[in-house]
Formats: sequence, structure tokens, C-alpha cells
Amino acid sequence: MKQDLFRKKTLEHINKEVADGLVDGHNSSMQKVLTVRDLTFMGIAAIVGAGIFSTIGKASFDGGPGIILLFLFISVACGFSAICYAEFASMVPVSGSAYTYSYVAFGEIIAWIIGWDLLMEYAIGNIAVAISWSDYFCSLVNSIHIGSFHAHVPEYLATDYWTAKDGATDAAKLAWTNAPMIGGLRFICNIPAFLITVVITWIIYIGIKESKRSTNIMVILKIAIILLVMIAGCFYVNTSNWTPFLPNGIGGVLTGTSAVFFSYIGFDAISTTAEECKNPQRDLPKAMFYSLIICTVVYVLVALVLTGMTSYKNLNVGDPLAYVFSVMNSKWANWIAGIISISAVIATASVLLVFQLGQPRIWMSMSRDGLLPPIFARLHPKYKTPSFSTILTGLIVGIPALFMNLTVVVDLTSVGTLFAFVLVCGGILKLQNDPERLQSKFKTPYLNGRWIVPALFIIAVVLFERYYPGGFKGYLNFADDKGNVTWEVIRRKVPFFLFGITFIVTTVLTFIKNYSLIPVLGFLCCSYLLSESGTTNWERFLIWLVVGMCVYFLYGSKNSKLGKAASPLL
Repeated sequence: MKQDLFRKKTLEHINKEVADGLVDGHNSSMQKVLTVRDLTFMGIAAIVGAGIFSTIGKASFDGGPGIILLFLFISVACGFSAICYAEFASMVPVSGSAYTYSYVAFGEIIAWIIGWDLLMEYAIGNIAVAISWSDYFCSLVNSIHIGSFHAHVPEYLATDYWTAKDGATDAAKLAWTNAPMIGGLRFICNIPAFLITVVITWIIYIGIKESKRSTNIMVILKIAIILLVMIAGCFYVNTSNWTPFLPNGIGGVLTGTSAVFFSYIGFDAISTTAEECKNPQRDLPKAMFYSLIICTVVYVLVALVLTGMTSYKNLNVGDPLAYVFSVMNSKWANWIAGIISISAVIATASVLLVFQLGQPRIWMSMSRDGLLPPIFARLHPKYKTPSFSTILTGLIVGIPALFMNLTVVVDLTSVGTLFAFVLVCGGILKLQNDPERLQSKFKTPYLNGRWIVPALFIIAVVLFERYYPGGFKGYLNFADDKGNVTWEVIRRKVPFFLFGITFIVTTVLTFIKNYSLIPVLGFLCCSYLLSESGTTNWERFLIWLVVGMCVYFLYGSKNSKLGKAASPLL
């Protein structure tokens, strides 16, 4: 049974299929049109989006000017992961991303888990982006005044039922009050979120060339506008606003981990397009590094401009970039605020396009391996795109976007992404001492972590004892403010306890097996960020994985092509 669950796809088999132009015995006729520039633009499109126009505000409010430290830390963690992604992309140049990589490194059951995780990551992430796009679009439309004409999107057509019912904002109250009644129920749904999903799905459906052109145009526009904002904002910066640098300490900075990390998940999306790249083994690694460096610089500079233009205390708003200019009481500043609103609409649409592009290719890869029904791998005869999977993705994203709110989905997506990053880094470690491992054109630089990782562990222990309230004794105190030991206190500490065990085990294995430092650091950084993602998100994530395991044992394990090849009589 263990052998069945952990059966692996061999690199020799995958590379032979790629060389022959075949994938799992079928002609892989996807159009190879993407270059390193296109892939870099896709990475930027996925990373520079809602995060820079909305969530950066709340993160800056919590962390103050020191939020740049979080961007740098997350970019370093992503950098370690990107190196591991790049090696896998060069080694296994087919669609599927972390799913395919895990199939090679760990075996089928782990591949299924990460594939199922990626489906959740993309679906929920896309819903979040569609809802965010709707917010920006409605704000832009509602700001249009031409003479006596005032454009307006009714609130009940631009929000979800539950938000309107709660009535936490004036807009929500208006949506609930003004919504028409149909059969005794109020008609409240987010129509713009659904419509943008339909438009993006259509672009992706008709071809990768159209998707590429649309992405490139949107990225050029939004980067130009962001540069304009940074240059203009420099004239309004008051350096006294950067003091105090860490008003809420490191804890305040780390509060924004989930929201900020949501902005950095573009690597996985571009790696799903491997079969549509002209030279995936060369171009995918380059694009990952280029997009990470560019986006990190952009985020740090924008954060400095934001926190320099106004006090961090004023940035707990949904549109921080537009806000800091709107309060400057300047004709030029008001004009720039309007430009930012347009840019936000473009930027968020580009994020949705790249994410929507990635999910159908995950469906397709899993279907090719027999873990999902064959229809998921069907390519359109004219457009050469995974037609059924693309339409299904549009429905899975568009319909929930009509009725869901944005509160939950961002954090849950971050958990799924970090989990994928952890497995990719772990996969490189797993293959490190594999004598049958094929060489890739890009290889993770080897630096022996035997002594460095234990040293880092000792440093971490010392810092924890020094800066955590009460040190280890305080951490092991599970009493609440009233002195009562409660499950809620224990529950909050479980993720950090698990990270501690992970850190200890990784340190010991690194010492014994001379693991390479870069994938170890990527593994540990992403594992730590997982522990900062919130217990509630972990619980929801585990429920999703339990559902996935039921699907695997009811369908996937019985129809696996590797399983059938190993047991032809079955």
C-alpha cells in the first residue's frame, strides 16, 4: 500500500515525453509562445496587484514604516523558494507546477495533496481578486461626474448578501435597505465581480497569445502609473512620519504576514505555463528572479512613500494610495488620486488573469495522470487551451464571487501557497542525495548547512528566550488573563509549537545529511510564515485536505495511470 501511495513519476519518463512532444501518450499541442519577458510580466502581473493598492494600507497601519522589513523578509523567503522552483522548472519543464514537482520528489499521494491545495489556492485567491476588482471598479464609476450626471452602481449590485446583512458600513446598510425583494428574499449580489471573471475567462479561453498580450499591456500601464505615484509622492514625504519606525514592535510588523504574502504568490502561477514557453528550462528561472526583484523594490519604495506622506495611523483604509493623495488638498494630488483609481482596476484585472490562467493547467496536469476525469485535460481544437477546465474555473470563481466577502479568502490563500512553497523546498532537499537525479540547466547553489543551520537554531532559541514575553516559561503557560487554562490559548500556540518541532528535526537532518543551505532556509522561512497564518485558517485548510483525500481514494487512486501501469491486470 505504501508503494502505491508513494509511486513516483520518473524524470526520465517526463523528459522523454517532452522531447517527443507528448504528454502521457497524447500530443501536447499547446502553443509555445511565451518568452522570458512575457513570463516576467506575468510574474509582475500576479505580484503587483491588490496588495499594493489595498492590503499594504492595513499592513502599514499595523507595522508602521517598519513594514518594509516584512516585505524584505517575505521576499527573501520567496527568493529561497524561487530558487527551488527554478531548479524544478528547469528539471521538469511541463505544466503542473508544485503538483508535478511533488510527483517526482515525493510520490503520488503528496502530489495529490499539493494539487488539491493548489486548486483551493487559485480558486479562493481568484475569488478574492474578483471581489477586490469590483470594489475598485465601483469606486471609480461612482467618482464620475459630468455636469449634472453622476454615475452610480447600486450598492445591492456591488456587495455580497452577508456583508449587507451585517450592515457594518454605510454602503452595506444602503444595500440591505434598497435591495429589491424577490420571493421574500433581498436581491443582493456582486455583479461586477462576476462580470470581470467572465471577461477574463473568455480571454484565457481563446488562447495564450491573447492572454500574453493582455497581460503585457496591463503590466506596462500599471508599472508606469506606480512609478508616477512614487515620483509624485516623494514631493509630499515628511521624514518625521518615519518615526517611530516600529511603533508596534516586530509583532505589529508580522501581523500583516498573511495579507502581504498573498501578494507574492506569482511564482507558482507562471510555472504552470511551462508547456507554453519557448524555452522553459532557461526562461522560467530567469523570469522568477526578475519578477521577484522588481516587485520587492516596488513594494518597499511604495511603502516608504506611503508612510512618509502621512502617519501610519491614517493608513487603515481600503485604498491607501488614493487616500494619501486625496488628503493633500492639491489640484495635482487630486488628479493623481483619480489616476490611481484607474490603475487599481487595471492592476487587479491583470492579477486575476494570471491566476485564472494557472488553475486550468493544474486541473489538466492532474487529469493527464488519471487523478481527475479525462475531460479536464481536453484541449480546444482551435485555441489549444484546456477548454473544459478553463470554463469550470470561471464558474468556480465567478459564482462564489457573487455572494462571498473578502474577509476570509486572503488569509486562506496564503496558507495554501506557503504549503506549496514548503513542499517545493522540501522536494529539492529530497532529491539532493538521489543518485538517479537528472541534472537540470539551473541548479540550486550548494552551500553546506551542516554548521550554519544549528547555529541559526541556537540564535533563534536565544532570541526567543530574550524577547518572547516570559521566554519559554511564558510560552508554556496556557492560562488566559484570568489565570484559567483554556483551549483557546492552547489552540493559538499549536502552530508555533509545530514549527519548533519542524525546526529541531530539520536542524538534526541538516547536520546528519549535509543538506544544502538555500532550500533549508526556504523550508524554514515558509514553515515559520505558516505558523503566523492563524489557527482558524489552518483548521479550514485541513478540512479542505480531508475532503481532497476522500476524492483521491474514491476516484484518483483507482484511476491513476501510474497505478494501472504498475498493475496492468487491474
